[in-house]
Formats: sequence, C-alpha cells, structure tokens
Amino acid sequence: MSSFVLMGMESAGKSTLFNLLTASGASDERNFRGSTVVCREGRIADIDAGLVDTPGIRVRSDSETTRLALAALDGRDGIVMILRATHAGEEWEALRDLLPARPGRLLVLLTFADKVKAGLESAIDRIAAASGAAVLAVNAREADGGVRGEILSLLGQPASPPRAPQAIPVVNIVAEAPPLTLFERPYLGRPAAVACLFLLFAIPVWLAWLLSDLLQPVADALIIGPLAALTAHFPPLLQNLLTGSYGLFSLGIYSFIWAFPVVLLVGVSIAATEESGLKARITAALDPWLRRVGLSGQDLIPALSGFGCNAVAVFQSRACSRCSRKACVSMISFGSACSYQTGATLSLFNSAHQPWLFAPWLLLLFITGALHTRLWHRALSADESARVAELTWLQRPRWRSVGRLLRNTLRQFLRQAMPLFLLICLVAGALDYAGATRWLSGAAAPLLGAVHLPPDLMPGIIFSLLRKDGMMVLNQDGGRALQALSTLQLLLLVWIASTLMACLVTVYTVAREIGWRFALSLVARQALSSLSAALAVTLLFHHGAGL
Repeated sequence: MSSFVLMGMESAGKSTLFNLLTASGASDERNFRGSTVVCREGRIADIDAGLVDTPGIRVRSDSETTRLALAALDGRDGIVMILRATHAGEEWEALRDLLPARPGRLLVLLTFADKVKAGLESAIDRIAAASGAAVLAVNAREADGGVRGEILSLLGQPASPPRAPQAIPVVNIVAEAPPLTLFERPYLGRPAAVACLFLLFAIPVWLAWLLSDLLQPVADALIIGPLAALTAHFPPLLQNLLTGSYGLFSLGIYSFIWAFPVVLLVGVSIAATEESGLKARITAALDPWLRRVGLSGQDLIPALSGFGCNAVAVFQSRACSRCSRKACVSMISFGSACSYQTGATLSLFNSAHQPWLFAPWLLLLFITGALHTRLWHRALSADESARVAELTWLQRPRWRSVGRLLRNTLRQFLRQAMPLFLLICLVAGALDYAGATRWLSGAAAPLLGAVHLPPDLMPGIIFSLLRKDGMMVLNQDGGRALQALSTLQLLLLVWIASTLMACLVTVYTVAREIGWRFALSLVARQALSSLSAALAVTLLFHHGAGL
C-alpha cells in the first residue's frame, strides 16, 4: 500500500483536507494555529493508500511539532504540499528546500483560493513549472466529492522523474485581507483581548451556575431524598458508602449537577472560539504582554486549551518553542483552570451560598498564574520565538465541528472524570467510616492553621491532588462545613485545593512529554507559589476579615 504525507505551514488547511480525503469523522480542523500536534494516520480506501497529517511547519522553529513534521516526510511514496493561495509564492520559497531529495509523487494544493481576487492562474503556472508537479487550487472549507475525486485522480498518476525544486519569480497575487477588529487597535486591542478572554470563560460559568441552581432542589426532592430514605435501614457501612457524607448517591449526584453544566458550556465556548478564529486574534493581541512573563502569543493557545483539559493542553505545548515550552506548561498547570476544576470550584462556592466568590478566585488565579510563570522563568526577548503577527480569517463557527469537539469533551467527562470521582467518593466514604479522615485532619492541623483553616477540611485538599474535581468531597452534608467558614476562609480553602498541585494525570503527562525531573520541580514550585499566595492573602486581609 502506497503512503502519502501532507506538508504545509500552520493554518494552511491540512487537517481539513485530511478529513476530506480519508472520509474521516474522527476529528475536524479547527480555525486556530497548531490544531494538529501529532502525526495522524488514515487510509484512503478509494486508491488503497495511507495518508499522514503532519503538524504545521514553522520555518526556523525548534518546536517539537516542526521536528515531527519534517521527520514524517522521509520514506513516503509521495508528498502533498499544501500552500495558501494568498501566500503561495512565499510559502513555496520557504518549504521547497525542506522537500526530500526523492519526494516520489508530488502534488501541490493551493487552499483559500476563494480569497484570491487576481493572479491565481499565474501562481498555478509558475509553481507547476518550478516544482514539476501538478498544482490544483481548492477551497478546502467548502470542498465536496468532486474536489476529492480530482485530488485522488492526481495522486494516482505515476511519479515524475526527480528534479530539484526551483525558485519562482515574484507572484503578483491580489487577495482579500482579513478584516481588522478592535483587537488590532494600538491602545484598545490588548485590554479588549483580556476582557474578551475573561468573558469567554465567565459567561458560560455564570450560565452553568443558573442552570445548576435550578436543578439542585429538584434533584434533592426527587432523587437524593428518596434514596436516603431507601437506604436508611441498610448496614452502616453500606449506608455510609451510598448516602453518607461522602456517599456515592448523595455527594456523587450533587457534584454531577454542579460540574456537568460547566463542562458542557465551557466546552461550547472554547470550541466556538477556536472555530471562529477569535482565539487566534486574542493570542496575537496579547503577544507583547505575554513575553514579559516568559510566553509568546503562540504559547497562549495551549494555555487556553487548558481550560478544557490540562493534559490535552500539555500535548498541545509541543507547538511551543523550546525556549518557552516549560514556561507554557507551568502556566497551564497553575493558571489554566480545567473544566472539572471550574465546576468543582463553583460547586463549593454555591454550597457555601457565596457563588460570587468565583470572580475574585478567577482574578487571583490569573494574576498569581502570571507571577508564578514569570518568577520561575525568564522573559522572552524580541528575537526569541516567532511573533504571532499574521491575522486569521474570522468566520461563523461550523456547529458540526463545534459539536464534534464537544462530544469528545463530554465523552471524556462521562467515561473518565465522573467514574474516577465516584471511585473517590467510595474511597472517601470507606476512610471516613474507618476513622482515617479524623486522623488526617489531626495531622494536617499545623499546615492549615497557618492560614486559619479548620483541620477537618484536609480530606478535600488531599483528594484534589488526585483529580481537581476531588475537592467536591467538601460538599459533604450539603456543604455544612463550608457554610461555617468565613468568606476569606472559604476563598483560601478553594484556592489551596485548586492550585496546590496539578492533578496526577497532568503531572504524569508532563513527565512523559518533558521528563520526571521537570515534572517534580513543577510540583514543588507550584506548591510553593500556591501556599505563598494563600499566606499573603491571609496576612493582607486577616485583621479585617473576621478570622
């Protein structure tokens, strides 16, 4: 079976064409840079050929994704080079020297052909003459079966004799320019990007709170109450495991009601932002500010993905430059509140009847996350890591793509996160029945005493180290322990539980991607930053907070 590889710059449309040619429903291209961070392999059944989708190449980049893309070019029967028609000449000049000496069959596809006003035919002729390959202009986003058939026909042609790719004269292309927005204004762009970033996260969380607040009384009356009555005469251990303080039914159902809407709505927000191109505009606007804390605008893309899942975001950090990847991972681990962590945080604040605390908690997370990253990593200079300067097209989200990404998120929540949390409920219930939680509370008294927190809250912090939604065990007894805390105590408790350490899955992912030495140093630094921030808040507000 022959094998072809897709090759091109970032945002050229490789993933869209991969899905078109392989008739793949497993994933879909999203409108932001670096949507592919690993090499995907598929099969074109019509011609019995394999197809490899590679990450976007960045010229003069030392990122892991560029290394993967270049390594995938060797040993294939053919290469499909993807160039944006709007930048055909410059992208051909950048990529032609990266072609192997014997590329086999070579096909050049020009995407975004619909954005070219004049000069497209000239570009096709000149690139065909310089490459010795067939050149086809397509609109990948609107491509249909006819376009697919034409591409497959070209792939089936015999290979041309090998020849050195040649330079081409300047290609005069008149293309549409992406429209400017508020984010590109000199003085308003960066504040607008920060405000938009906050709203893209805060609005779905607020809507999730409204929904959960409506559902909770219904669940209490129709589900949790009857189950508690049904298990009233069960053996003590079984009753404790099912409907006790950490019960599988009592705490599990309560926490699901408060976590699932957040996962759902934050997932919709992230997917729609990516698909529309808004995410790329935000990262470009914030690039200069991010360099002061050791990141670039490109590094913000994985950090934003961390609001869905931190482990996935660590994988996406492969697209970062080596000089900034560790700083990016530090920001993800500390400052990117995953959807499970967000749902658990909102759940705890609501149990204590103080949901408004979510806003200061989020602000504290952003500020401390930036300080944490800058403290442990140096700032980026102007010549380190490519700036995000090129504007992407804004487009109406394709809800098919949003729905596909959302289904993956919900599947992960229902099949991985929630079963693990229910297991935590069972373990916590057994430890509580055996008296282990009381022992933990006593052992942790000095640590929590430093920030004026009662020691019986320690189990929630311990379980949060396994998974961020593990802190929801603090909802025990309808949140009675939380309601007894002052406002500052509640904020500090949730702060420590949510930031003391990344969940074990994220730590393991960091260790696999970068190394155990860095992962362990990441854990130690994050714990130090989290506790230092908690102590600073305690000292700052101690006298006026009623502790």
